[in-house]
Amino acid sequence: MRLLSIREARPEDVPAVLDLMRALAEFEGYLDDFAVDADALLTRTFGAAAQCQVFVAETDAICGYAVVRSLAFTFDLRPSVRLKELYVVQGERGGGVGEQLLRRVAQWALEQGAGRLLWDVLVGNDAAERFYTRLGGRRESQWLAYRMDDRELLRLAGG
Repeated sequence: MRLLSIREARPEDVPAVLDLMRALAEFEGYLDDFAVDADALLTRTFGAAAQCQVFVAETDAICGYAVVRSLAFTFDLRPSVRLKELYVVQGERGGGVGEQLLRRVAQWALEQGAGRLLWDVLVGNDAAERFYTRLGGRRESQWLAYRMDDRELLRLAGG
């Protein structure tokens, strides 16, 4: 059995993480709109005004990643941590990689003083729903997700 390591990403991990991000974009159906490049990922993850934290799972190579953001204080004066992406390569699924990534995300959330961990699951991704439920996640029934794309934002902003 290969040794699995979960750690914070380093700048030299960007090419491997970017490949996995593209694989997730393809799986979720937005590869044509995928705009992240190495410079953007470096800046947003490791720059002076970093916007996210990235964790990687590594055996012989990086085989999974998680991207999280801490959202400033909410109603209880504790931040919410939002899991933006969690992805494990096909050949490593079911072997505990995702669970270990999510466990590290939970530890990080507690280190931030977070009061909750939030995430979205793509409609129809039953395997992801089973995975998160098994680890203690609950489907949110109190809130419905909404969004505006740039066209709607321009219209609303009066442009």
